[in-house]
Amino acid sequence: MRLKFLLRPGWIGLIGLVVVFATLCFTLLAPWQFSRNDQAQARNNAIAESFHAPPKPIGEVLAPGQAPDVRTEWARVTVTGRYLPEGETLAWQRTVLGEPAFEVLTPFRLADGTTLLVDRGFVRPVDGTRAPDYAPAPAGEVTLTARVRSDERDSENRPAFSHDDHRWVYAVNSATVGASTGLDLRPGYFALVEGQPGGLSPLPLPRLESGPYFSYALQWIAFGVMAILAIGYLIYSELRPQQGTEGGAKRKLSVAEAIAEEERREREEAAAREEAAAGRTDEEPGTAREEETPARGNA
Repeated sequence: MRLKFLLRPGWIGLIGLVVVFATLCFTLLAPWQFSRNDQAQARNNAIAESFHAPPKPIGEVLAPGQAPDVRTEWARVTVTGRYLPEGETLAWQRTVLGEPAFEVLTPFRLADGTTLLVDRGFVRPVDGTRAPDYAPAPAGEVTLTARVRSDERDSENRPAFSHDDHRWVYAVNSATVGASTGLDLRPGYFALVEGQPGGLSPLPLPRLESGPYFSYALQWIAFGVMAILAIGYLIYSELRPQQGTEGGAKRKLSVAEAIAEEERREREEAAAREEAAAGRTDEEPGTAREEETPARGNA
């Protein structure tokens, strides 16, 4: 049976490796990149739509206690209430427009008692790690327009800490700020747009680009197809005989037989060279004796 060679351990391992790799490409890696592309497209659509859609009262966009999702993030909402400066917190180790920055987070209580986290904007650090002086949040009732944002996640779940007479957090997260201030903050946070009461330097919007995710997905699909084609070609090469001679007639050798034949020829050539070298060594003493014999006869 010509396919019997596929039962060899080397072939079984190679085929298994290709199957696993292709399966990962088609079922995990490519879909993962497609999903990231969909997320980027959804974000771009939401940001673009927020430029044209008028801001709405928060109750028309988010139900009480509802966390933002891909459908509601970046929407512009209006809220009326007052700042709670006693709960103000700074977001640590941020980068805005390519430079270090701190984001100023101030809780904001609505008339119905709901408290949400407002991102007033960013300030630049002083001496690397110190917060500069910045305008305090205004007192009294104000109406704000802000963009809905989902909570950030800190992979290490680090709590708030004190530094330079300020409360700090590593991620803009309402639960983390709420735990450190004792306030019951609704999920998500709200980034002020330009020109709002209490606003600082407004956070820039991300660039509307899809990124390389779609092309990465196509590449993973191509890699999976190439792996299958490669193992198919190797099997075909093993089955496809190659020309050789036997008994004056042409016969065909498989790849494995051709390799074995080449190795055999190399061994024979090496043995022939060794025999030739040994023959020259045996001849040299004899030649010397023949040259010495006439000399003794003349003597």
